[in-house]
Amino acid sequence: MLIPFFAGVILITAFDQMIKAVAAEKLMQTGTVPLINNVFHLTYCENPGAGFGIFADYTWILSVLTFLVIAAAVVYVAVKRPKNALLMTALTFMVGGAVGNLIDRVRLGYVIDFFDFRLIHFPIFNIADCFVTIGAVIFAVYVIFFSDKKEQADGQNKG
Repeated sequence: MLIPFFAGVILITAFDQMIKAVAAEKLMQTGTVPLINNVFHLTYCENPGAGFGIFADYTWILSVLTFLVIAAAVVYVAVKRPKNALLMTALTFMVGGAVGNLIDRVRLGYVIDFFDFRLIHFPIFNIADCFVTIGAVIFAVYVIFFSDKKEQADGQNKG
């Protein structure tokens, strides 16, 4: 499961960085392009903080924390070698997205965001954010519905 994990992380990171490069090139001059006027726009945004712009003045702290979370997830996968596909998908998505945003923070000092849902006044976000969010939802599903099944079976086999 290590090769699919690392391959997935690399593919997600590469996809994120490629899309951000295109977004920066195409949107930096125009600022915003309405796909559905006042509903969904592609808007160039340099976000020095985290989601909703929080911690904007603490890019270096966000970078260090992101690196530590990535390192913890990679060590967990390398040491534990989890077999559950749901868990591995969640970790792959979260780490891939986190690496994509970390590259921006370290290289640029901000994260390039561009998906702009104006209808609901949602913060502008990017592909990496999507992967982190989807990965977190999958992880929550794993924890809630599947993580203790093996532990319960092991406990019953011992008794």
